[in-house]
Amino acid sequence: MSSSLTSGGSRRSVAAAVDIVIDNYNYGRFLADAVESALAQAHPATHVIVVDDGSDDDSLAVLERFGERIEVVAKANGGQASALNAGLERCRGDVVMFLDADDFLRPGIAAAVAAAFAANPAVVQVQYRLEVVNADGNPTGALNPPAHIALPGGDLRRAKLTFPFDVVHAGGTTGNAYRIDALRDLAPIPEREFARCADWYLVHLIPLFGEVVALDGVGGAYRVHGANSYAPLEPVLDLGRVHQTVEYAAVTRTEIMRVAEERGIELPYASIRSVSALGNRMISLGLDPEGHPVEGDTPFRLARWGTSAAWRRWDVSPGHRLVFAAWFWAFLLSPRRWREALAVAFLFPERRGLFSRRRG
Repeated sequence: MSSSLTSGGSRRSVAAAVDIVIDNYNYGRFLADAVESALAQAHPATHVIVVDDGSDDDSLAVLERFGERIEVVAKANGGQASALNAGLERCRGDVVMFLDADDFLRPGIAAAVAAAFAANPAVVQVQYRLEVVNADGNPTGALNPPAHIALPGGDLRRAKLTFPFDVVHAGGTTGNAYRIDALRDLAPIPEREFARCADWYLVHLIPLFGEVVALDGVGGAYRVHGANSYAPLEPVLDLGRVHQTVEYAAVTRTEIMRVAEERGIELPYASIRSVSALGNRMISLGLDPEGHPVEGDTPFRLARWGTSAAWRRWDVSPGHRLVFAAWFWAFLLSPRRWREALAVAFLFPERRGLFSRRRG
């Protein structure tokens, strides 16, 4: 059984005020669970803000039941980035936790997060695992990320500027908390580019502002219900999702380079190359070239870049690097029926036992 996070013994965490911002769009059937989990936090200085992004279901009626216990921001639909920006504008605390309306938190996580930030002023992000639950909120037995994959901490700037999408991170929006000062330095989240993937912007760029802490245990639940924008119920090859991932990585990579330049951080290499991002581009181009969203890509070029990205991965063993590099050339040289199997092995490591350290 997975362990819950508790507040530890630090009294300094009490002084850190925590804002929990819940972003919601037509998740009325799950919304009460999210709000109740935020209100149930053991941490005494917690403020709950719910941003409804133009829902046309019963979400606002659900929120009315909580009265003045929460602050509600009702706005026209603008996407996830727009909702998080609107919530951030209302925050008055020291720490911000974003919570997707279909997820929920465990009662001790706000206190544990506050203690982690209080212990080290250089920390800008705290991340923690989430338990995967089904639509009814029942545990599936899985964790996000899986228990055998270590969540990294410390100064991650070099990794984020070398292979950002291969760096393991906590699941989605819900598995992360941020220091408000760093968030405001980074904000606003670009609303058009990250309308459906604001978490990509946050988890990949915030580490450029300071240190990251990875907590032990589980801080909340990630609900998989079939309507998630980025979580398939079953590990089935979906080229539409692959194209989407390629687009997310491309726009996030541009933002990483922009922020690094603004902050005067030198790139370790002339280019940013991630095994996961290049692998998705290889799959996209090889299996659906008509829908491939990146102009100028060729299979041979992607294989070369993928090999280069693999050998930059100081976080894995030489054997893993060799497997990564070999995958690109195997995909390049294989007929389509084999490419599909290679794509599944790459995208869903639990199906093949390969690429077990890959994320993104």
